[in-house]
Amino acid sequence: MPSQPEPSASLQELVDAWLQTDQNETTRSEIQALWDLGDTASKKELERRMKPRIEFGTAGLRSRMEGGWARINDLTIIQTSQGLCQYVLNQVKDASSRGIVIGHDHRHNSEKWAQLTAATFLDNGMKVYLYRGLVHTPLVPFGVKRLNAACGVMITASHNPKNDNGYKVYWENAVQIIAPHDEGISDAIQAHLTPKIWSTNEVFTSSSCLDVTEDMKTAYFFEIGKLKLPQYKPSLNPLVFVNTSMHGVGYPFVTKALAPYGVTVIPVKEQMLPDPEFPTVPFPNPEENGALDLAIEQAKKCNANYVLAQDPDSDRFSACELHSSGVTAFTGDQLGAIFAAHAFETYRDSGKPSAKLAMVASTVSSKMVEAMAKKEGFKFVECLTGFKYIGNTALSYEASGWDVPFGYEEAIGFMFGTEIRDKDGVAASVMFVQLAETLHRQGKSINSYLEDLYRRYGYFKSANSYYKVDDPQIIDTIFARLRSYNNSSVSPNYPQQIAGLDITSVVDLTTGYDSTNPPTYKPSLPLSSGHMIQFRAEQKSDGTKITLTIRTSGTEPKIKYYLEGNGKDRSVISKLLPQVISELGNDWMQMSVYHLEHP
Repeated sequence: MPSQPEPSASLQELVDAWLQTDQNETTRSEIQALWDLGDTASKKELERRMKPRIEFGTAGLRSRMEGGWARINDLTIIQTSQGLCQYVLNQVKDASSRGIVIGHDHRHNSEKWAQLTAATFLDNGMKVYLYRGLVHTPLVPFGVKRLNAACGVMITASHNPKNDNGYKVYWENAVQIIAPHDEGISDAIQAHLTPKIWSTNEVFTSSSCLDVTEDMKTAYFFEIGKLKLPQYKPSLNPLVFVNTSMHGVGYPFVTKALAPYGVTVIPVKEQMLPDPEFPTVPFPNPEENGALDLAIEQAKKCNANYVLAQDPDSDRFSACELHSSGVTAFTGDQLGAIFAAHAFETYRDSGKPSAKLAMVASTVSSKMVEAMAKKEGFKFVECLTGFKYIGNTALSYEASGWDVPFGYEEAIGFMFGTEIRDKDGVAASVMFVQLAETLHRQGKSINSYLEDLYRRYGYFKSANSYYKVDDPQIIDTIFARLRSYNNSSVSPNYPQQIAGLDITSVVDLTTGYDSTNPPTYKPSLPLSSGHMIQFRAEQKSDGTKITLTIRTSGTEPKIKYYLEGNGKDRSVISKLLPQVISELGNDWMQMSVYHLEHP
């Protein structure tokens, strides 16, 4: 039986190999039907599905569910599991007896692919802890740590559209994998492409496939219970919260976790139960425009104070506040600052010295926590984007004697405590409710608390978005121009101004350049696998500053930008950010030249 053909193989060779290898009747028929049609459109579709092969990276796999070497399906799941299993057996001590933790969400194929993964590991002599039923993503890293497993796999596509699915991998330290494991696993997949097992019949009869689901849930909720602050008590007139789980798996987890807090939590019934079709939200991401409309509408009807939201696998969190003048939808950066301040105050009030406290955020997140750390005397640590870096950075500082109770990224991901070094939407819901109710007893709200933080640490405002770019060569051309912007013989030669502000520093994590670190000019952060440049600029007359990070997306054909302004006068910043965006698009990105799409 053939394995994966060479990358240079013709379309016919790729199709023939697929039809000979795939044993799933549905995906085989998809490819056969496209090949039989033979028209131009069908061949283009086959080209998209057949190459390049789906690539395993630090995010594992994520793609559309359909036949083809470039997609996620039974065959690529089996191949990935075979390679991952061999790599873990070679790299992790006592991997066979320590085993793997496997969970899945409610998406189409998720349960089957969790079982296929389990069958592959069992076939290679490894113990398997396979969660029964639907779980939220944080329960997998929790289980890896609690069971001292060799690795973990969660089958989920998080907040992607309904046709996508994914394969997220956790290492033995219960954090998402980083280099060099991603490359090592990818190489192992290539070395073990021939599928050896297609049946899942023996998964539930194997003595090596253990059901620890209820034990892990019990232990998880016990640890979540530790997040309840000693001084917490509900007010005489407790707040009302509306909660949406975005048609995902989070509802039973959030409901149980919030039960001890004495507040009213009303679910959005249309989005309460798992539904892989996501009928009310085509993009089930709380950050998307319109995603929270149903929840806000229900909150208005029942006079609720806040909306809580988790994405479908319940590892991300978002929130809104309803008040007399309307609705405040908090950004990920605003929630990050709110949670960080709350974590600092809790730590300080416990009597511990601030000098032992550290917090972590991704480099594209707000610099407000950095300003907070400078004023309050704790350590702020920056890392690359993604919780694989945030979690590993937290573990590293913890091993060096620091207390790291909080970390976040602007994409509504928040990490609390020490038991799960990953984002957790349930934990974030618990912390938000506690803070909101505590403030309510004082006659305040989350929004007024944020305004207090602005007065103490300065006003910060984010404006993040992206440009859609389908051609990788255009992306390379745009970034090459930014690195030789003024047509000078001096290298590097980045832009020196934007929107009238002088650029004060440049950190290029693609080429390895940091203007703030002479004489080596080497950045303190590791290099990025894609293009990534961060500019800081300042208006010297009034001290207004911006931070602008431009990076390629690891999963989508986009150039993303993360823009933040900070200073004393919010009106100045509010006027400045659109000017920066205009110059960024028209000049730096050359939108009209390359016909870039900007939402």
